[in-house]
Amino acid sequence: MKIKTKRLLLRPLELKDAESIAENANNLNVSKWLLTMPYPYSLRSAKSWISKSGKKKKEKPRKDYSFGIELREEKRIIGGVGLHKVDRYQGRGEVGYWLGEKYWRKGYGSEALEAIINLAFNRLKLRKLEAGVFAGNPSSGKLLESFGFKQEGYKREACRCKANDKICNEYIYGLLKREYKPKR
Repeated sequence: MKIKTKRLLLRPLELKDAESIAENANNLNVSKWLLTMPYPYSLRSAKSWISKSGKKKKEKPRKDYSFGIELREEKRIIGGVGLHKVDRYQGRGEVGYWLGEKYWRKGYGSEALEAIINLAFNRLKLRKLEAGVFAGNPSSGKLLESFGFKQEGYKREACRCKANDKICNEYIYGLLKREYKPKR
């Protein structure tokens, strides 16, 4: 499955993407906000993520929709976005996203997230989306809020960041389909 937006192509990852993934992910400013991304982030790490993503898309029922974010004008992966822990019976899933630092504040995260929200609500017919954001990362919370996500909770010492081994507090955000505010 591929999803086209104005400037992006969200698509399954391929081995040829490993170099650009590693280049963008091997940055503590990126990985310190993500639960499972190690630092340093090697070519081997990228290849492992690509392999795991390929296996997950074959599972039945499908519970994970992971995409590389390809900047169409550069034809290279600049980050990742996904819909995870999809439970069609319960009608919910969890969104996650990341971008290489040089692609921040250009609207790419918003464009990719909107495409994933549309996949979840319009194609998969989910009722609710959730997202976790480490305390100290207000940009991610603001991005979610711009689509109507509401902060639903705060989990103290909820997780350990793989990049820096720090114990993190986490804000939990939720979005109901009826509250969704499309940007376009």
